[in-house]
Amino acid sequence: MADTKVKALSPEKFEFVNMNTRLTDVKFDDKPIGYFKDAWIRFRKSKAAVVATGIIILIFLFSITAPLFTKNPATFMDTYYAKKGPYINGLREHGIANGAVNRDFSEIGLIAKVAIGMGAEDWEGTGKVTLEEGMASEHQPMISISDPYIQIDATKKEKKYYHGQINAYAEVGFIYKSVEQEEFKRMQEWEKETGLHLLYPLIEDNNYTPDKSDANYWFKCKKYQPIYINEKGKAKNVEYAPGMVLEDNYKRDAEGNAIKWEYTGGGSFDTAHIKVRVLYRNYFIYKNNFEPQYLFGTDSQGYDLMLRLAGGLRLSLLLAVCVSVINFILGAFYGSIEGFYGGWIDLFMERVSDILQGVPFIIVATLFQIHLATKVGAVPCLLFAYILNGWIGIAYRVRTQFYRFKKQEFVLAAKTLGARDMRLIWKHIFPNSLGTIVTSTALIIPSVIFSESMLSYLGIVKLGSATTTSLGTLLADASAIWTNYPHLMILPALFISLLMISFNLFGNGLRDAFNPSLRNVED
Repeated sequence: MADTKVKALSPEKFEFVNMNTRLTDVKFDDKPIGYFKDAWIRFRKSKAAVVATGIIILIFLFSITAPLFTKNPATFMDTYYAKKGPYINGLREHGIANGAVNRDFSEIGLIAKVAIGMGAEDWEGTGKVTLEEGMASEHQPMISISDPYIQIDATKKEKKYYHGQINAYAEVGFIYKSVEQEEFKRMQEWEKETGLHLLYPLIEDNNYTPDKSDANYWFKCKKYQPIYINEKGKAKNVEYAPGMVLEDNYKRDAEGNAIKWEYTGGGSFDTAHIKVRVLYRNYFIYKNNFEPQYLFGTDSQGYDLMLRLAGGLRLSLLLAVCVSVINFILGAFYGSIEGFYGGWIDLFMERVSDILQGVPFIIVATLFQIHLATKVGAVPCLLFAYILNGWIGIAYRVRTQFYRFKKQEFVLAAKTLGARDMRLIWKHIFPNSLGTIVTSTALIIPSVIFSESMLSYLGIVKLGSATTTSLGTLLADASAIWTNYPHLMILPALFISLLMISFNLFGNGLRDAFNPSLRNVED
């Protein structure tokens, strides 16, 4: 074999050709992605879950910030303005939130409504205000009036009708009040300070007054038919037409001046009661120092519907979140012990949960309301009812996950290295069960909201008070009158529907995020 001489290579042959040149602009992130960061990345890919989360946040913010958008206190109630639609004084000129209600009027009924605006302009009691002056009044309840049309009634007589739009707030018009002497003085001073007209002429109690308790019939009527007395002393019916003037029926003194107050009795000068007739909108401002404005209208009792909805949402969300958190803690602890130790411990604990699970929730809620509500309150009783056996479903899921993971290699390895039971449970097994548990916990929230609304709607749970209400209570109050006042039913039902749909979509998003096995192929 011939000798081969190996030729030595110089060090220059081993230098990098492109040592200072970047071959690609792609940057590789070599930082590890944590469990929750990975879940957040997957959650964002579900557009429905993200939109649902935004809706939940908006509803929560509405429930917290609603009192900032109104001057009405949460416990403020006005029975005269009950069951009214949205009304904002600054928007009514644009046809928005003007308290409008569409209605058909007979000729007599239409005159009675336009007479409110005419009477509001006649604070001096002259009785000479024309229809055109009354229609121009800011207190005129009629917003629009169509041309008349003819209908034949049951007696086959032709009657004239009008279709119109009326401001339900201005429709209240005038009311009678019995006030003390000092209150009457304050009313007079308030009129001078503000320039608003509050006190109006009293109505005579005679045959021309169809309803002695109704302060809006300031004009002469016969069986609610407006009339005037002609030169021959005969009563003639008034017809609705341009230039219409109603003949007043005011109380007058010997000189013919309209009387705005009368003494009704009392022990002394300070306690003497005086009867007055007031324009209610101005009386509202006088008593409360703010104008009547309701963004969502008023409920069946006269509370601000926006504040009642916000209060009901706060109650529902707070109750649902508390139930979810407490049931999560109890279920996680109970199911972890069951699943980790197994054997007779698991058998005993399962029998206990079986007994509790067999108790119907509605019976528990009803018994708690009957026997404990007067002592601890309706809301704590409802919370106890939800917690009594609400955690069992979570405990069952945790137990199943523990049976699945406790024999895995990583658990056995940790146990071999000397890890204690509590570390094995909460450090190694429980985090792997978190996805299923979080999903089931999130889905408890819409379930609680729905069942709480159902119980309060059925009257099993009493949550209708000046300080507390629920969406179910609002629905129950509107159930008998919603055909005439649809906003009382639509708004609470809309919020319940949004919460139910949003929380279910949110729970589905959490399920996909915390369960890697359910990831899409493109992930």
